[in-house]
Amino acid sequence: MVFWFPLLAWAAALLIAFYMLARGPRPITAGRVVDQLLRYILVFPVGLMGLWGFTGHVFFAEQAAASIGWAPSPFQFEVGMANLGIGLAGIIGAFLPSPGFRAAVGVMMAGFLGGAGVGHLVQIGETGNMAAGNAGPILYTDFLTPLAVLGLLLVQRFLVRSPAT
Repeated sequence: MVFWFPLLAWAAALLIAFYMLARGPRPITAGRVVDQLLRYILVFPVGLMGLWGFTGHVFFAEQAAASIGWAPSPFQFEVGMANLGIGLAGIIGAFLPSPGFRAAVGVMMAGFLGGAGVGHLVQIGETGNMAAGNAGPILYTDFLTPLAVLGLLLVQRFLVRSPAT
C-alpha cells in the first residue's frame, strides 16, 4: 500500500476535480479549474495522505519503518503528529478558501515534506535504500504536492488580478 497510496490520492484528486468541473456551471473558467484542483489536492494528497502518514507512523510504527527501510524509532511518533497537523490543515484548507490559510499549509508542507524528500534522496545516495516508502512514489509526492499547492495559489493570485477570468 505504501507504493500505491500516493498515486491513488493524486488520481482521486484529479478525477474528482475534473468531475466537479464537468458537472458544474458553464463556462468553465481558468479560475474554477484552479480552485477545483487546489481544493481536491488539499483533500486527497495533502489531507488524506497526512492522515494516512499519521496512522502509519503512530499506530503501525514497525510496518511504517520497514516500508521506508528503517528501524522503528521513537521519532516516528513526532513524524506522525506532524502528518496529523498537515492532514487536518489540508482538509480545513480545502473547505476554507482562504488564500492565506492555504499558503500557510503549502509552506508547512514544503518545509516538512520537502525536507523528508531530501532525506529520502540522501538515504538513496548514502545507503542505496530503494524501499518503496523511501524511493517509491512518496519520494516524488514529497516534492510535487507542496509545489502544486503553492503553484496553484500563485496562479490563482494572478487570475484574481486579471479581469478576463
